[in-house]
Amino acid sequence: MKTLNRLVTVAGVVLATFFGAAHLAAQNQQQPRPGRANFDPAQFRQNMLDDARGRLEVKSDDEWKVIQPLIEKVMDARREVGFGGGFVRGPRRGGGNNNNDAQGSGNNQGGGRGFRGGGPGPEAEDLQKAIDANASKEELKAKLAKFREARKEKEAKLASAQEELKKVLSVKQEAAAVLIGLLQ
Repeated sequence: MKTLNRLVTVAGVVLATFFGAAHLAAQNQQQPRPGRANFDPAQFRQNMLDDARGRLEVKSDDEWKVIQPLIEKVMDARREVGFGGGFVRGPRRGGGNNNNDAQGSGNNQGGGRGFRGGGPGPEAEDLQKAIDANASKEELKAKLAKFREARKEKEAKLASAQEELKKVLSVKQEAAAVLIGLLQ
């Protein structure tokens, strides 16, 4: 039981790290941070793939050539869906200043504006602009419907990628893939 709990915890940490990588890479390009200048997203992705290969116990290069692109497809689709649904705007933790420093700036530095999970996508940006502009109820409903539809499409793409991966895995590999978050 301890081993299972430890494995689930490690898998959660790995997934959280993976999904934060895109955000960190974008921050590195905008503002270099001490200690993060050497972050290489391509190397991070390769490390994730190598870890998945080990956990799925893929020994044969021929088997890996079939499984790897399907894992990458799942990883890409999961990044598109993201954890939090996209663009976020709100006061910073610890109070903030009612977003006065972010009003009209359009940058990602003030007021707690930022990204969660995958990038915001045009639908999320349109919805945020409508909220910022105090758009009419009808316009907000239309933008919200477009956002939800785009999200459903991304979730369907993820489900499809997961099903494709599941088809080529053994039962043991499927179980490992569930534990590391590739499958549900």
